[in-house]
Amino acid sequence: MSPEATPELVPHSPVAERRPTTREIHGETRTDDYEWLREKDSEDVVAHLEAENAYTEARTAHLADLRAAIFDEIKARTLETDLSVPTRNRGYWYYGRSFEGKEYGVSCRVPVNDPDDWTPPQPAQDCAPDEPALPGEELLLDLNALAEGHEFFSLGGSAVSPDGHLLAYSTDVVGDERYTVRVLDLRTRELLGDEISGVLGGATWDRDGGELYYTTTDEAWRADKIWRHRLGTPQTDDELVFHETDERFWVGTGRTRSDRFLMVASGSKTTSEYHFLDAEAPEKGLQVFAPRVEGLEYSLDHAVLGGEDRFLVLHNHTGADFELATAPCATTDPDAWVPLIEHDSAVRLEDVDAFAGHLVVHQRSQGLTQLRVLELGDDPAAPITDDYLVEFDEEVYTVGSGGNPGFHQPTVRLGYTSMAIPSSVYDYDVRTRELTLLRRTPVLGGYDPADYEEHRLWAPTEDGEQVPISIVCRRGARDAGPIPVLLYGYGAYEASIDPYFSVARLSLLDRGAGFAIAHVRGGGEMGRRWYDGGKMLNKQNTFSDFIACARHLVETGWTTPQRLVAEGASAGGLLMGAVANQAPQLFGGIVAGVPFVDALTTMLDASLPLTVTEYDEWGNPEDDPTVYATMRGYAPYENVIATDYPPILAETSLNDTRVLYVEPAKWVAKLRATAVGRRDVLLRTEMSAGHGGVSGRYKSWHDRAFSLAWILDRMGLADPAAD
Repeated sequence: MSPEATPELVPHSPVAERRPTTREIHGETRTDDYEWLREKDSEDVVAHLEAENAYTEARTAHLADLRAAIFDEIKARTLETDLSVPTRNRGYWYYGRSFEGKEYGVSCRVPVNDPDDWTPPQPAQDCAPDEPALPGEELLLDLNALAEGHEFFSLGGSAVSPDGHLLAYSTDVVGDERYTVRVLDLRTRELLGDEISGVLGGATWDRDGGELYYTTTDEAWRADKIWRHRLGTPQTDDELVFHETDERFWVGTGRTRSDRFLMVASGSKTTSEYHFLDAEAPEKGLQVFAPRVEGLEYSLDHAVLGGEDRFLVLHNHTGADFELATAPCATTDPDAWVPLIEHDSAVRLEDVDAFAGHLVVHQRSQGLTQLRVLELGDDPAAPITDDYLVEFDEEVYTVGSGGNPGFHQPTVRLGYTSMAIPSSVYDYDVRTRELTLLRRTPVLGGYDPADYEEHRLWAPTEDGEQVPISIVCRRGARDAGPIPVLLYGYGAYEASIDPYFSVARLSLLDRGAGFAIAHVRGGGEMGRRWYDGGKMLNKQNTFSDFIACARHLVETGWTTPQRLVAEGASAGGLLMGAVANQAPQLFGGIVAGVPFVDALTTMLDASLPLTVTEYDEWGNPEDDPTVYATMRGYAPYENVIATDYPPILAETSLNDTRVLYVEPAKWVAKLRATAVGRRDVLLRTEMSAGHGGVSGRYKSWHDRAFSLAWILDRMGLADPAAD
């Protein structure tokens, strides 16, 4: 292990002043010494965060060479001048390009030459940045030019008008996810006078290309309004199309792939409601499909089945793991929905994509993702002519479809990856049932997936569950005994952390470490019951599952507690804070990214961003004493105790609107004041970033290199001699 910086060169850790505030809630007096750190614009707060950054830099100065080496490794393995596989939409093939030395990419397109040929053109891989990758290449957006002069830059979305002449795109140059939409005339390369500010994400064109629909938020950062903007008019004249007044619900909008319907989706964590605007009957305005019923979740798409226009309804009316049904394109009652794929508790249906000749169903079973194809025929009474899975051979993998904008396309664009296989793009031709590999992300330096082994493990829990673990390491790394392992977890919102490939992760694996994902309850990997088993009053199961996975890795000889490092971000940062309190002896280090560690304080304040919409995930501790007691029992900030914690690295962003910087700032202050023993706790705050961290690929590589160097140090692999 690399030596620590000498004590005389390391400043004392910052000590946050105690400024107690108290609140009575459900008969208990809560005293909070560090709530004053919430004042983002206070000179004292900024000075404290800067002092923490200086301390973190000093405490990790001995890792500077390792950080540089990891950055160089990521860079050396990445094909910096690269192109994506073109995607066909209407009369063009669209693709992205990246260039060596540039933080951001550019988007381009070329015309479709043969309307009957769905084979994507092969761009030249060795062309210079100032040369077209394909004949007739047209530059759409250069993100480097848009980002010039800004410390932070994010593209919220971009959409070409149906006639192909106009490009609506949105940008955020602060990190607070408040975007500005502009419209570029692709024929003249001139910006129109339209400028729409305060937008959440991007904008959606209407079918005729003369109007844009967009979403804005309320003061609590809840998406609550859908607006219609007519080109050539000021934003002040925009029409409010839909306003969601229930504070638990948020809204979004988009067009169906068939282009016929504009959908406005309104939903909470547990309930859905869709409105639709029929482009063939616009005079009817927005119509509700199925009025909201508490606990009923559904999504909607338009399909043509046996020559009849129908809505596809993916819903939980008949079971928790969802059923796929059809319904008329009108207001309906759930009891009238006709099943296409009946509910099956062993198969969680997650999404469906409708095309003219087939449907693609996204589902999962036994913790693995699957793609299911339903071929369509001409009989309205029996529109499904075949139903099958697209098969893959690996033990652990992730598959999904995307980049399929054409309703009449006969192919399905698939994405496939595993922990050893880089992201791969396939086209599946439904007519011939042929699966064609179009591209596998190159990893330079002689990378070979066969040099790595990946496995699916199952960790037993005290309540009888089996928690899946996906793990990867270099082949043969365990021959000499236990190895260091980085164990990642999330476990919230039914989000599944499926196996994925990472170039940066190779800097761990090639030094002899393993990487594992604990698929804990609260996520969606094992179906809806897996999510329900790790939310609300069952939240403790998320933490117990992660601890069970850590113990399983130790007990089965994969690793030792001293060389096991845990990592999680956002809601996964809450997981990190909880396991630090509940099982500190199991870990040699913990990395908590933008961590939701002051969850109880946040959920007790309905004025904070997203709090009310989160009640269905965590509960409402202000109104419900049982929820309060449950959260009081696990919230990391509330439960810091006088024990010897493992080394902790907390990373956050000053402009994060989802998990405020104050949560890790308060947590670190309390850990320093309460913990005994090492008190090796670091706080690192990006002063110009949002929830996703810094922007730009080189900046993000430096950011990840910092974390990985700290992790390797905890594992005892920071010394070059350990390679």
